[in-house]
Amino acid sequence: MNVLLSPQPPTAFAHQHDFNRRSSPRPMASYSANRKRKAEDDGDEMSVSPTTSPAIQSRQLASRQSKKLRANDITGRPLSLPRLLETLDVTQLRTVLQTICERQPEIGEEVVKSAPRPSVECALQVLKEYRDRFEEAKPYGESSSDYTYHRVKQPLIALLDALADFTPQYLPPIETIANVSLQYLDGATRIIHSLPDWDSQSYRHHKDNIYDELSKAWALVINEASKKGAGFILHQGGWDQVLAKHNQQSNGRLGAAISAMTASLGWVGGGQGSGPSNSMPGGQPSILDQLMAGNFGSPVRVGPR
Repeated sequence: MNVLLSPQPPTAFAHQHDFNRRSSPRPMASYSANRKRKAEDDGDEMSVSPTTSPAIQSRQLASRQSKKLRANDITGRPLSLPRLLETLDVTQLRTVLQTICERQPEIGEEVVKSAPRPSVECALQVLKEYRDRFEEAKPYGESSSDYTYHRVKQPLIALLDALADFTPQYLPPIETIANVSLQYLDGATRIIHSLPDWDSQSYRHHKDNIYDELSKAWALVINEASKKGAGFILHQGGWDQVLAKHNQQSNGRLGAAISAMTASLGWVGGGQGSGPSNSMPGGQPSILDQLMAGNFGSPVRVGPR
């Protein structure tokens, strides 16, 4: 009984149980230390700056090397359209545009519709440029007419072709203002006066033919103007005198124009032989009479008869 009731075993058991209970926090301390160390390790990793990260540094280095390689590997390439157009002068631009329009006629039609109509000044300036090329082609010094003609034949034909193309643009019904048409014809006729008169008819026929075309153009404009203003537009503008001088310079090769002007001025000054209305003060024949007689610009007698 005493053995069974001895209190030592429970005491020993209790001591063992207490020891175990006291020693149980050790694993917790170890876990906490490990956890703290890991957190410190994580903090060390997080404390690394993104810009100094080895991976990012490697990517930046690769990017710099790639750019360097591209810079060293530069190759030729054509100019962009805006830069290319900046390098072209007016003549080159015209050539390029004309080539495109010839390849694609629909673009040419759009250009014709969209481009502004050329003024008389612009058209005459182009004709003068052709005339300048003709003058530049003339040989220096005295040369035979055969040699001179063959030297200037190409620019001469270019000038006459340009004039033949421009003239219809300023005639009725395309051009409805008589003064505009007459201003163009005045300038174009002056340019033709500057061309030489060769002795050989085979060379002179170019100038004769263009005079004939200009004379018909003058007549057309005069006839249309006389319908609208009964000749007053022509007479008040002095175009009768301008035409008479042109006819004189052309050696009478503007006969159709002179006939039209005579018929138009008949509405103003009356017909030939209509009396004093055809004479100017002092008994001098009127411009109409001089035109019809073909002696406009002839010397006038001054003083007592």
